[in-house]
Amino acid sequence: MTIRDLPLIDASLNALCTCLLLYGYYLIRNGRKTEHRNVMLSAFAVSVIFLICYLVYHFSVGSVPYQGQGWLRPLYFTILISHILLAVTVPVLAILTLWRAFQERFDKHRKIARITFPIWLYVSITGVIVYLMLYIF
Repeated sequence: MTIRDLPLIDASLNALCTCLLLYGYYLIRNGRKTEHRNVMLSAFAVSVIFLICYLVYHFSVGSVPYQGQGWLRPLYFTILISHILLAVTVPVLAILTLWRAFQERFDKHRKIARITFPIWLYVSITGVIVYLMLYIF
């Protein structure tokens, strides 16, 4: 593995996080609280690993310019900007959501999870899309 492999690893971690978030949502909707907790902790761990890989890559390589042209260019930057703006909120929201669950303050946990979940899901999905647009298309 080299530094050049990290964008693919990051995209894979984002895809895995998306799957874990959706599965965690399914589990809680079906009353499987212990499994939900384990899956959501796994999603958080995957996100932490993603963040470490992301920072290592960008500290080593810097920013990567988007090469696409035409209508894809404004689409890319729209997705990227919304992704970045929401991504900076995910660590705080995720930690707060987890903290409330650990404290067994489930009423407050549910309230914040209703905000955290869609933002975290959007960020993980758009992370894969940004990767595909930047490195594949």
